[in-house]
This record gives sequence, C-alpha cells and structure tokens, in this order.
Amino acid sequence: MNVDSVRGYCLSFPQARETLQWGETLCFKVAGKIFAMLSLASVPPSLCFKCAPERFSELCEQEGIRPAPYVGRYKWVLLERLDVLSDEEIEDLIRESYEMVVAKGKAKVRVKKVKVNAKGFKPQTTQRTRRKES
Repeated sequence: MNVDSVRGYCLSFPQARETLQWGETLCFKVAGKIFAMLSLASVPPSLCFKCAPERFSELCEQEGIRPAPYVGRYKWVLLERLDVLSDEEIEDLIRESYEMVVAKGKAKVRVKKVKVNAKGFKPQTTQRTRRKES
C-alpha cells in the first residue's frame, strides 16, 4: 500500500474523518476517536493502529512492526514501512481497528432519559434560587 491507498481506505469507512495533527501525522477518526495514524514525516511513511491483544503480540514478533510509541500499552502497533504486510492484511487490521473504536464508543454513549407525563409533554423544569441571608 502507499499513502494514497491507505488514506482512501481509511476515509471509506462510515463517518471517518481526517485531521492533520502533531506536525505531519494524518489521524483518521470516527466520532472524534482515532483509529489509525499515518506519519508523513517519516521516510518511508509509517502506519499506526489499534489491534486485539492476541494480534498485538503476534504482530510485534515480526520484523518492521513494534509497539507504537506512547500508545503501545493500549495495544497499538507501528508498521515502520507500508510494505511490511500485504495490502489485504493491512486493510483487515485497519478495519478491525475501526470496528474496535466504534464498538468502544457505542458502549460509552449515555442516553439522557426524559420523563413524559400522561399527555405526552415534558414537564417544565424550574431553577431554585437561594436567598441571601442577611
């Protein structure tokens, strides 16, 4: 894969966005959470993404793949070159990262419940104010 194909693939996911952060790093996000990072500053370009714990150990045993700086403890790996794995493997790993980030995001979404009265209206809320004691 090359920079353009990684970028195109990452942006093909629903609600995926791209931002340029930390100098020359393209961050691909869904719901504000990063699922992949592509460093344009390194030569050759490097790719970083989240993976499952068992996959993390497997990948880190291969040459050219190591735990990602700062986020390796959260099971993020760094591909030092885009040709370390086949295109299909990279696409599968990026898709898995995207799915893990989406799944984690859904688990943290909190729905605010609103009580409705018998007529189907929300009750009006009023703020209480405290009087100053003299």
